[in-house]
Amino acid sequence: MSYPKVPDYRSIIDEIESLAQLKHDHGAKDLSVPLARAEAALRRAVKAMGKLPVDNELAAKEPDGLEEIRALRPRGPRRLWDRFDSEMYAQKVEGALIGRMAGCTLGAAVEGWSVEAMAAWAEEIGDPFPPTDYWSRAKMPSDLRYGVSRFDAYTRDGMDGVPADDDIIYTVLGLMILEKHGPDFTVEDVGRMWHTDLNWVYKDMEWPLNRLLAGTPAAKAADENPYAELICAFIRCDPYGYLAPGQPERAAALDYRDGFMSHRRNGLYGGMFFSAAISAAFAVDHPAEAIRIGLTEIPKECRLAKEIRWALRASERIRDYRDARRAVDRRFKGMTMVHTINNACLVVFGLMLGGTDFTKVISETVAMGLDNDCTAATAGSIAGAIVGKRGIPERWHRRFNDKIHTYIRGHDVVEIGDLVERYTKQAEVLFAERSSAHE
Repeated sequence: MSYPKVPDYRSIIDEIESLAQLKHDHGAKDLSVPLARAEAALRRAVKAMGKLPVDNELAAKEPDGLEEIRALRPRGPRRLWDRFDSEMYAQKVEGALIGRMAGCTLGAAVEGWSVEAMAAWAEEIGDPFPPTDYWSRAKMPSDLRYGVSRFDAYTRDGMDGVPADDDIIYTVLGLMILEKHGPDFTVEDVGRMWHTDLNWVYKDMEWPLNRLLAGTPAAKAADENPYAELICAFIRCDPYGYLAPGQPERAAALDYRDGFMSHRRNGLYGGMFFSAAISAAFAVDHPAEAIRIGLTEIPKECRLAKEIRWALRASERIRDYRDARRAVDRRFKGMTMVHTINNACLVVFGLMLGGTDFTKVISETVAMGLDNDCTAATAGSIAGAIVGKRGIPERWHRRFNDKIHTYIRGHDVVEIGDLVERYTKQAEVLFAERSSAHE
């Protein structure tokens, strides 16, 4: 899957900006003319690329409508639980939440670093690599992430609560969406809550949100989104797996309405796939089973499904994080580090390497790099749902202190215990409603 060679536009743009400033300093006039021409040329290129025809045969295998997606799924269990055990659920959802928060926090301090840079940093500070506990030091300890948490808050001695991260924010916000709007929430409800409740969104969400606020209907806001297959749909999917435990079909359907606000095709499928896998994780004994069930909720011949099946096959030869990263780099040469597909494959490798050994799952996944706070969060969520809180070593949540720091407006701190109770309440209600509807 080699991508076309793209000229280094960033360097050209940087040169344009620097030269414009230099010429201004030297008294040049009429700078607005060449700058306007450069901007117009770039916009024409964007418009021309947008009009390029796509492969219609591939598009037919990757629809965006829910019913069309369902028509192309392989056979699957759809529903794994016949009854809701609130005590077992609470233990498992707390494990999933802790797993997500632990994986995210471990990866956040080295988000996007190369494997070599992480290994060198571990050697410099005397930590093992892959990490088996939170990092002992942060490279830029006083710098803020998301304007909320210092980098040293992500270290094992500097931590006081779960530090802020978008991978955790959406796990809280997804529950809030359902609490406010009910299980029949709409695509527009999702976008409006991003606008009213969040101080920041990533570009694959910002692009359609700006269109929504400008008057584009929510159902069309993500059409032509150039970032529609980036990772943000699958980092938002956990709430729907938690809210529909043992019901992978329903989890994927709930997630679909969230994902459709911003993503299309494989970006959309990423959230549906992982929400279904997380839902299944409440009812199975090994991550491989959850992954295989997740595949039954997306089109069988879409690119994501093909690559997840490749990752499952390749995992038989993957011995550690180095093998995993090399395999992904070879297969997806040139793919952005925040794409859904390459990162999803790393999640699969981390889960297959670690199995039900929670520490190994998040340790190996973080060490693989790419968008490693996102991948370790998802892997940790699936592993945590399977093993429950009791299956996660205490060091991974010792310093969480029952609180999550957020940038959700009006909710600077959220209590973990309260979150568990709220998820349990909503999941039990949704389960009863669906069970009644099936009688």
